[in-house]
Amino acid sequence: MKVSKEQALKFYETMCLIREFETSVKHDFLNGEIPGFVHLYIGEEAVATGICAALDDTDYIESTHRGHGHCIAKGADVDRMMAEIFGKKTGLCKGKGGSMHIADFSVGMLGANGVVGGGYNLAAGAALANKMILKNDRVSVVFFGDGASNRGTFHEAANVSSAWKLPTIFVNEMNQWASTTPYETTTAVKDISDRAKGYHMPAVIADGKNVFEVYAAAVGAVERARAGEGPTFIECKTFRVEGHFVGDPELYRTREYVKENAALNDPLTWFDRTMTRKNGYIDGVIEPQELEAVRAAAKEKIVKAKEFAMSSEYPDPDQYTADLYL
Repeated sequence: MKVSKEQALKFYETMCLIREFETSVKHDFLNGEIPGFVHLYIGEEAVATGICAALDDTDYIESTHRGHGHCIAKGADVDRMMAEIFGKKTGLCKGKGGSMHIADFSVGMLGANGVVGGGYNLAAGAALANKMILKNDRVSVVFFGDGASNRGTFHEAANVSSAWKLPTIFVNEMNQWASTTPYETTTAVKDISDRAKGYHMPAVIADGKNVFEVYAAAVGAVERARAGEGPTFIECKTFRVEGHFVGDPELYRTREYVKENAALNDPLTWFDRTMTRKNGYIDGVIEPQELEAVRAAAKEKIVKAKEFAMSSEYPDPDQYTADLYL
């Protein structure tokens, strides 16, 4: 699918912003500045970027424990995201959600989720509400990994979405690892999207490092959902560069394996190489200095986000239970 040069640069801006955000968070976590756990999205930037570029602000996404990239791609404010991760009251959830529970309803981001496979039925529920109660054409996307595809909640959400033709889009980030387990040891199918056949659901496989291919798959799924034709399954072949969490000793795979696969699957490197020469995605090329300008701007934006977070205050102790269901 061809897009304008401006759209391609917008894709790159989002991917660079995600990469810089995650790089900053990794540094600060290892430096002991961030509480709890963080799970990084490095290497998977093209998936969130391509999917969310096909959505409107009023459409919904449901994320995972590895959700920073989804938040940024859907349009969440990076200053308030960073403040949330640092537990500050200026955060999107007033510092009470942290890395694994960021939400921003104003841009349709229904929340990251610390429960593996916990997002399916939330996304299907949003789709159900839009179709049968609110009667609009909004779509609902659920992101999930290969490990989460083995949870029973996937069956429940896929079945009801197909049976009732709900505008649900299932986006599998097939990053090859479920926590510390290679997906082929727990999953019988080579392509997880094959499971869509059991629900009479169309499926497409996209190269997870190619943001244009992901975007094209998302555009088709969104058009189908808005037309009342029901759900679509999109499997994005990608690679989890970092460990399951920051600080993971990664005893289950070698550094050589990670280095080799990271190089083969890096969406930013692929974009740099492809866009600076003639290609089938845009008319013309993007000059190296244009790419550098985007990278520099993303870096500066994340530096300012960190400054915002550090200058913000922690929640007042008497507000810790406010807005919570107890």
